[in-house]
Amino acid sequence: MASTPTSAQPPSCALQRTLRKLSSTCLGTGQNRTCQEPLYVLSLDRYMRDPNFAVFFQGSIHASDSLYDTTLTDGDCKIRVSIEPRLNHLIVKNQLRCGSTLTNVEFFVEENLEEGRTDVLVTNLELDQRSDQDAGLRALFGVSVKSLPWWTGVEPSPLPLRARRATYLPLWNDHDFSGEVWRDRPPDDTNERTTSRAPVSLSDVRQRFLSDGSRIRGDIRVRILQKSRLMHYGKAEQNCLCPYKAEMQVADASASVCVVLWNSLCVEWYRRLHPGMVLRLSRFRVRESFGHRTGQNTEPDIEISLNSSHPSAIISIVSPVSPEWRLPDVPHDFCKGTDLQSSPHGNICDVVGLVIFVGRPECILKKEGKMDNFRWIQLEDGTSEQPIMVKLYSTSQPDVHSTIQPMAVFVCTRLQLVKGSSQFYYLTNTQYTQVYCTGTGCPLAMPYKGIRPFRQFLQWLDQTDESHVMNRSVVGGYFIYPPPPASLRIFMEERKAHPGLVSGQELKVLCGKLQYRESQRFCVQCTICAVEYHHQEDGHMSFLSSPSAAPTSPGFPAEPQQRIRSPRVQKRPNPITAGTPRKRLFLPSSDPEEISDSELSLFDSALEFLIGDEKDLDNPGNDEDSDGDSYITAHTSPTCSFGLSQASTETIPRSFCFQRRHVQASATGLQPSTFHKLLPSEELESFSPADFYKGHYTLQLRALSDGVVVNALFLPASLETTHWRPLPYPHTNTWENILSHGGFSPHAPPPSPADLMATKAQLLNQKFVCVLEACPLGRNRLELVLSRAFPLQS
Repeated sequence: MASTPTSAQPPSCALQRTLRKLSSTCLGTGQNRTCQEPLYVLSLDRYMRDPNFAVFFQGSIHASDSLYDTTLTDGDCKIRVSIEPRLNHLIVKNQLRCGSTLTNVEFFVEENLEEGRTDVLVTNLELDQRSDQDAGLRALFGVSVKSLPWWTGVEPSPLPLRARRATYLPLWNDHDFSGEVWRDRPPDDTNERTTSRAPVSLSDVRQRFLSDGSRIRGDIRVRILQKSRLMHYGKAEQNCLCPYKAEMQVADASASVCVVLWNSLCVEWYRRLHPGMVLRLSRFRVRESFGHRTGQNTEPDIEISLNSSHPSAIISIVSPVSPEWRLPDVPHDFCKGTDLQSSPHGNICDVVGLVIFVGRPECILKKEGKMDNFRWIQLEDGTSEQPIMVKLYSTSQPDVHSTIQPMAVFVCTRLQLVKGSSQFYYLTNTQYTQVYCTGTGCPLAMPYKGIRPFRQFLQWLDQTDESHVMNRSVVGGYFIYPPPPASLRIFMEERKAHPGLVSGQELKVLCGKLQYRESQRFCVQCTICAVEYHHQEDGHMSFLSSPSAAPTSPGFPAEPQQRIRSPRVQKRPNPITAGTPRKRLFLPSSDPEEISDSELSLFDSALEFLIGDEKDLDNPGNDEDSDGDSYITAHTSPTCSFGLSQASTETIPRSFCFQRRHVQASATGLQPSTFHKLLPSEELESFSPADFYKGHYTLQLRALSDGVVVNALFLPASLETTHWRPLPYPHTNTWENILSHGGFSPHAPPPSPADLMATKAQLLNQKFVCVLEACPLGRNRLELVLSRAFPLQS
């Protein structure tokens, strides 16, 4: 929203020509305008709607509580507009994103005479499917988008356009802060100049309130011991400009209490306050603690509220600190890797380690509609061969999370140990988890060096072979933890609280409802009707259809190969044991100037086979196409299936590149909301796959319930996968065992892909319960990874 452009000159750009001044006969009613020329998305910003939603979007019915504003440009000027809520699905699936090229954009333009502005709403649009993903980057190459003039000639308000909210929300979670309004320094020096009152102790404040409900006037001088992540409590039916709160555990020499930072004080102070700081607080409110009000704690206690008004709290950061105050130090409870093995479930601890694996961020949609994201972190501390696993959710430190990388010293406080029925365990967030990591611009604020576990870690780090750790470091790629069990019975017992088996069509519908990077697990009864192997070799891209063209493992028996005739020939031999070698194709390698850190190129080779039905096998010499043959062909056709037929760039784990670590961190992360953070869509491919990655399998599954065909990727775990080890159970490396264990036996050399393809007859007429890990990667790409396939006994 902004004032109407006043230039009398003929419009020279597409936006000016489309959104020229409304005629006087249409004032107050609005007009629809269509821009057929390409427009480019410079930013996308999310916020929560308010009770005035129906005023701005008359007749619009949408389940989402989120609204979106966007900045569009034609290359000559730019405009800030709102997006019709019925187009939200394009954003949450990452189809409409920063950098998108739009055509036939329909605007609803209305003059607001009372406010003296022009309201512009995007009511419809088309995503340009003819151009590639980087068309916007190329079109605006060399253009300073920050310097482009606004269509109105006046910079619009930084606040949301269609709701009374003071801040925008992050695109992909509800716990981080977003925008320049969140200050990383005190709002002004007013508080520092405020005359201090007589100090009072926390014990006196607590005793006075619990005895007669009154409070003592004065200042409290406290140290921050713990700091929670931000909590956005806004609701669509509530009018609250800044619905945020954050909690801090503080203490003085007499007691400790919970301090709650409310609303706009979060915007002004949250980024500035850290554990270890000493504060002087005055004009605060005292109330009964939340735990006692809700019955969680039987002992009565208090909490201190800091508000922006009624009364307006005064916060001061104190430095230096007088030793006479006798303020307690920040408590620590560091656990080593060996300590975690014997610690009980639910134990709260701190950890320090060297990062060796950083997973890709994934999203989760909670029951209350709040969004969060997480990523897996693996640490080594020199005390155990088992790495420390951390499932790290948002801690309201977006600048730190987005730049966590291997070879960094990682300190994480207030983590909770999760131990299930299996031998696998990991650490995850509590409300007060905070992350400190070298290389992220956040200096370690705590005096950790005096703590014994930290000193021992530094001694181990000093003796560590840096090149050895570098070669084992991995970034991104598909990853799950804990791994599912190898027993169908145990797996189903662990999933009692989750939905059971779904049909193929239900799987397709449920996957269609998932948002960008929202991972979820499904179970389907299937048969395997086709398998491909996509193989990486040095130097060239090759396409092979016969396993005999690849090296075999010594001592591993191979089945005889037969040729598959052309599909136009009616006579069909047994397709289970058929294979036709194709000519090897060579593609030029990447430009070494473009990929300075990569000496390997990705390329695929496919080893394909089809499994016919029982009728085909009983009559191998049948010269006529039967109804059964046509049915199988229809249901194994790629046009009838869904899911990626090859691994996407986000699926493949990458070797860590120290020289380009910041670019690699950005390329592995979530889709950015601003144009200046945008990278080319293929930037991730410029980083070499991890050394252990040799290829992957694609299995075409046919649901037993309705015949729907699903493409599922299979990445078997082996001892070579440094960040993802196989289950520690020995087994014979048959197809059944490999699929049910999710990988190869750790007690025997893994079979080569050619050997596995040679034993493909093992899959004939087998029925499986397939465990699929679904994750939409954006741009209409659905990643389905087969984590387990349990054979069903007849």
